[in-house]
Amino acid sequence: MVLDTRQENRSERIQARATKQAKELLEQAAAVQGVSLSDFVISTALEQANKTLQAHGQLELSARDSRAFAEALINPPAPNEALLVARDRHLAEVER
Repeated sequence: MVLDTRQENRSERIQARATKQAKELLEQAAAVQGVSLSDFVISTALEQANKTLQAHGQLELSARDSRAFAEALINPPAPNEALLVARDRHLAEVER
């Protein structure tokens, strides 16, 4: 997801409380990147949000795939024509 962080497109407010030390550290990091504190916090939070959602999606997909794999092991589908041909070829070539 690509988000536009330009100033004129901003209409929502996010509030957060931080310690003085945390704010100073964030301000220093923003200054190093040459951006405002607000831009730094938003871009960093968006980056982390994307990573979090991507990791969650992979875990969810892995769980779904695991269930499908287990189901295929427990209740395997009947072999299709290509598998039967491969089995016959294997028997003819390997188990002569």
